[in-house]
Amino acid sequence: MSRSRGPRRPDVTTVELVGGAEALELELHEHDERWAGTYLEHRARIRAALPAVGAGIEHIGSTSVPGLAAKPIVDIVVTVDDITAEEDHLDPLLAAGYELRVREPGHRLVRTPARDVHVHLYEHGDPAVDEYLLLRDHLRSDADDRALYENTKRALLSQRWDDTNDYADAKTDVILEIKERARKARGR
Repeated sequence: MSRSRGPRRPDVTTVELVGGAEALELELHEHDERWAGTYLEHRARIRAALPAVGAGIEHIGSTSVPGLAAKPIVDIVVTVDDITAEEDHLDPLLAAGYELRVREPGHRLVRTPARDVHVHLYEHGDPAVDEYLLLRDHLRSDADDRALYENTKRALLSQRWDDTNDYADAKTDVILEIKERARKARGR
């Protein structure tokens, strides 16, 4: 059942990281065409779990960019009408075998027990979703920025990270630089 626009109850106000910080022990893999198939399998699994929600589902992150080396984790963004209506989207995804990892204002993250698929939940129209798609689409079409991003990730992964989130934060400046070029290329 689709809900009216906007939360019907207050959202969470803090970040809940289920399981605490996790060390990053991954390496980059050359692009694997099977990642697209993994996305399609999980898109079908998500649609089956959320038939009445009217969810938007997109493949995002490095595994969604052909030719880009990536950690072998398929990222998916799902948009829903009301992020606070967890009984409509979070509960069915947990019943479908995903595990809750993050609950924070405006965002939920569930993942597979094998940690090879991350599903990010946002409300329809959340600017974060546009930012993911802007980066993905630009990296798909710009070989120079794709190489810059891959080289940055390789350099960062040569270091030891006690928390995956710290690794992600370390990429921020390069991502912002690339997105600025993407906006200029789009005339924004």
